[in-house]
Amino acid sequence: MTNQDVAEKLREVYQLMQLAGENRFRAIAFDRAAQTIEGLNEEITKYIAEDTLTDIKGIGKSIAEDIKAFQETGTMPVLDALKEKVPKGLIEWLNISGLGPKNIAKIYKELGITEIIELKEACLSGAVADLPGLGQKSADKIIKSIEYLEKFGERARLDQAFEIAEPVFEFVKNLNGVQKCDIAGSLRRYRETIGDIDIIAAADPKDASSIFEAFTGHDLVVEILGQGDTKSSVRTENGRQVDLRIVKPEEYPAALMYFTGSKEHNIVLRQKARERGMALNEYGLFKLNDNKETDFDQPVPTSSESEIYQKLDLHFVPPAHREDRGEFEYYSEHDSMDVVSVSDLKGVIHAHSTWSDGKQSIQAMAEACMERGYEYLGISDHSRTAAYAGGLSTDDVKRQWDEIDELNESFQSEGKDFVIFKGMESDILGDGSLDYPDEILEGFDFVIASVHSALEMPHDKMMSRFKNAIENPFTKILGHPTGRLLLKRDGSNIELNQMIEWAVERGVAIEINASPWRLDLDWRFGNKAKETGLLTSINPDAHSIEGIDDIRYGVMIAQKAKFESARVLNTKSATEFRKWLNGKSG
Repeated sequence: MTNQDVAEKLREVYQLMQLAGENRFRAIAFDRAAQTIEGLNEEITKYIAEDTLTDIKGIGKSIAEDIKAFQETGTMPVLDALKEKVPKGLIEWLNISGLGPKNIAKIYKELGITEIIELKEACLSGAVADLPGLGQKSADKIIKSIEYLEKFGERARLDQAFEIAEPVFEFVKNLNGVQKCDIAGSLRRYRETIGDIDIIAAADPKDASSIFEAFTGHDLVVEILGQGDTKSSVRTENGRQVDLRIVKPEEYPAALMYFTGSKEHNIVLRQKARERGMALNEYGLFKLNDNKETDFDQPVPTSSESEIYQKLDLHFVPPAHREDRGEFEYYSEHDSMDVVSVSDLKGVIHAHSTWSDGKQSIQAMAEACMERGYEYLGISDHSRTAAYAGGLSTDDVKRQWDEIDELNESFQSEGKDFVIFKGMESDILGDGSLDYPDEILEGFDFVIASVHSALEMPHDKMMSRFKNAIENPFTKILGHPTGRLLLKRDGSNIELNQMIEWAVERGVAIEINASPWRLDLDWRFGNKAKETGLLTSINPDAHSIEGIDDIRYGVMIAQKAKFESARVLNTKSATEFRKWLNGKSG
């Protein structure tokens, strides 16, 4: 249980109390307690163990008991009681921009509605506009926010987040007065889905107003959600919220570190600072006074994130690794980690053509790969069972092979140093077998074995299915193992740690499917992959020329999962890749 966990629960109590129409000052007490706990330099568990919770300013006996109950049971009685009292639908309303708890309570009390769809109808009918203190402007704003939620949801894929973050970041960093600027938050850590986009800028306070004015006036901005002295929030045309924070130049390293996260990483950093007689927060690194409190008059000079880590006896931890998943142990002893980069990749594996459900011909896909500097393309169209995706019959396979042979001969005669490999993305059938007879399978250069159907098969049967596929002598690569579609569909009920062990035993690679819908293998299994020496291939699963460029997102996940280039198949040259496929070294 972390300070942030407790703060989030207390803040939830605060919100629900307002929705329930509870005493305003009692509700505010929970919010202030949450803020206090977020700012503690020591973990709340220490106060619980020492029975000194009420020594914390703003934590009375009642809230202290709520916190103890949360530690013991994982919930708070006051919160459970409020959830019984407040209709579940109203809680979802808190995601609607511009509609605070007070107005939610008012609408619920006056109109008796609890669902978002009912709220939208009430806004359209004029019922909300007629309520005291609301009016047509408020109703219009609520409708717009609901429409954004309906269209875009609360989270975005990695590609969607970069699509909006990168142009706004480039714009802000070139504004007059901006001395430094970075994308922060979970996007900087390459998480597979993103909430709000955070941008941090260093500037003199006198320049903040003009910077915010330019930021809120950007062409992509469709709505200003809030603007203050140090932070402005906007909504962009694709529905994403972007927050710009401006800090003083001397605060920038600590602010960038703090707002990059993760929460879990930051907690350990704060603990390490205290162990060394210092306090770390979003404003900087400071010495502790004799009472073990932050002495803001004694800042510890730091000019970069690297220097903050150095003061804490650590080497710089790349943002992608800041998840409290072994990075502290590693970077206390090593100054860097060898991880794959986009420039290491020499080929594209797992791409589709018009033979199945791709948009371009094999030749067009090959030429696009050449333009991007790659040495080879592994075509892997869908197998015959995937009829919905134009899966190839055995006759289609043979005709495709002929086309690939002709293209390779043509490239060679034209002096182009490029190879197309004959691959197939074979469906893994219900019993774990592949989709063609052995005499066809042995004609491919490589087979990617993937599950596309019956993803909800019971755990034991699914594991047996995968085991059989991995043990098939024609399987070279296991495709998108969980089958998940981010923000749309959960993955299969499987044990990836066990599957990684099976794959390593059989010399089978597990792909990192770079499609931003998948990003599967999940980076959270990177430590297991590193421990076992698992090979991967960063595959775009491209169904178009544009899809080839999704490979960048796969590289981000590979970096987060700690894959060095030596364990990534498509860092091999065409010759080395062929040797690997043939079971030889290289």
